Amino acid sequence: MPTYKAPVADYKFLMHEVFDLQQYNYLEAFEEASPDVIDAILEEAAKLTENIFQPINQSGGKEGCKLQNGVVTTPKGFKEAYSQFTDGGWQSLTGDPKYGGQGLPMTLGIALNEMMVSSNWGLAMYPGLTKGASETIHIWGSDEQKQIYLPNMISGKWSGTMNLTEPHCGTDLGLLRTKAEPNEDGSYKISGTKIFISAGDHDLTENIIHLVLARINGAPAGTDGISLFIVPKFLVLEDGTLGERNGVSCGSLEEKMGIHSNATCLLNYDNAKGYLLGPENKGMRAMFTMMNEARVGVAVQGLAIAEVAQQNAANYARERLQGRALTGSKNPEGAADPIIVHPDVRRMLMTNRAFIEGARAMIVWAGLQIDRSIGETTVEKKETARDLLALLTPVLKSYLTDQGVEAASRAMQCFGGHGYICEWGMEQFLRDARIAPIYEGTNGIQAMDLIGRKLPYKNGEAIKSFFNIIQKFIDNNKDKEEMTSYTEPLEKALNRQQAATVWLMQNAMKNPDHAGAVAHYYLNLMALVSMGYAWGMMVLKAKSMIAEGSGNKEFLQNKIKTANFYYRHLLPETTALRIKIEAGSEDVMNLDANSF
Repeated sequence: MPTYKAPVADYKFLMHEVFDLQQYNYLEAFEEASPDVIDAILEEAAKLTENIFQPINQSGGKEGCKLQNGVVTTPKGFKEAYSQFTDGGWQSLTGDPKYGGQGLPMTLGIALNEMMVSSNWGLAMYPGLTKGASETIHIWGSDEQKQIYLPNMISGKWSGTMNLTEPHCGTDLGLLRTKAEPNEDGSYKISGTKIFISAGDHDLTENIIHLVLARINGAPAGTDGISLFIVPKFLVLEDGTLGERNGVSCGSLEEKMGIHSNATCLLNYDNAKGYLLGPENKGMRAMFTMMNEARVGVAVQGLAIAEVAQQNAANYARERLQGRALTGSKNPEGAADPIIVHPDVRRMLMTNRAFIEGARAMIVWAGLQIDRSIGETTVEKKETARDLLALLTPVLKSYLTDQGVEAASRAMQCFGGHGYICEWGMEQFLRDARIAPIYEGTNGIQAMDLIGRKLPYKNGEAIKSFFNIIQKFIDNNKDKEEMTSYTEPLEKALNRQQAATVWLMQNAMKNPDHAGAVAHYYLNLMALVSMGYAWGMMVLKAKSMIAEGSGNKEFLQNKIKTANFYYRHLLPETTALRIKIEAGSEDVMNLDANSF
């Protein structure tokens, strides 16, 4: 039976020490987020996820969701767990106080999200999608729409979804066929079929607010003619109560590899009443509000599944007796030594640990940019944070989910054959993890977004700013003897990324296939540099606290030991990635299509 322990100490270290969130208390979201409040929320979130979410994760995955007579039901215990979640005010944590939210930082919401996904990915998706839908209505909705939908979505009484994909189109939404016909009252009749809709129907909430992409009759072809609509499962009457069932139904539940406890639906819209959200024909722009939030959330999923898989693998490795240590028995009284003494098992566990702790720091950094992009005191500061977040989002979504799968696989490997057996829960972690590199924009699309849109944005100002942030850290610390072994390899890795960027500028315009062929490598190179920066900040703070005699010395020393592994074993991969980038597309594209 798998277990889970929330990484509260790690989040406290990042929030209070590395990023010092108190320096941002001039932002509205941070006014009430004192260290005591942050600690209390982290500790209570740990109790919720460890004691309520985690115990029904494995059983929920085995039972799955059911569709009978048009009604979708979630696994046993999910309704009760969801009620405890909403009754505790967790859905409203970062919501706008004007509509019943608590207005706390998104950075804190990200920590909650990691704990929820680690403890129960399928259950966590229901409120996670609602958060994205409510934020989209908050940004694009009219005052009337906000008043109708946001209070109940922010409280968790109602849930939300996003409806993009259709049977014939996924990434290429310009092929979308769902139609919207105007009604005399200003609403629209929505007709079409959407597939792969996560949390598309269920029994956790009394209403589900679908955000649906559709094309108004006579709209331009392609993505320029797509609009976004609010389509509630049950119509909302003028007094706020629920009316009749709308023309939206679940045609089937997808039978899929993982996340069985989340209802992935085929939804049929048959003249369903919908309401335009945002400007006509600007639906893609509005939907990207939800997609960008979702992509950061999916990045957290990659981190979260790696964390819980790693915890169980480390526990198993300390207990499982097999073989003797190469340097002599470490358990002479037993029949064998625990497998954690074997260097190859250590290699897998250290690789996971270095990734997880570095990724968590990157996620907190990104969360801080979300908060700053909303609450900063000047337009310039908001734009700077927004641009950095836009640059980091595809990197986080792609790298953290790819590595989340790899981390879950390494954790399973530590179990040997037992990892392949359902009892230990490792196979569920790996199956669940595999969706994250696919949904919310496949990771190949993320890499192309980074190369094609984010690098040239504002004539490269965002990537230049990114380079400057890391170079400034290096320059400020390179003369400190205790930091040289970190700043020197980080600067070399940064130089490799800068050289790769120049290569792309010189070659991608001449042959666009170069960009397509090496985008994945470039994104991973940037991810390693970003994580190197995150580890550098953690090392700097850990060494400072040890010198001052503050904090938990063992915790801080372990940070430094893990950083050493990252810098010596993972960051050097930037050398190979630069070589791959500069190899271009010739070998990738050279084989005839029929020869594959």
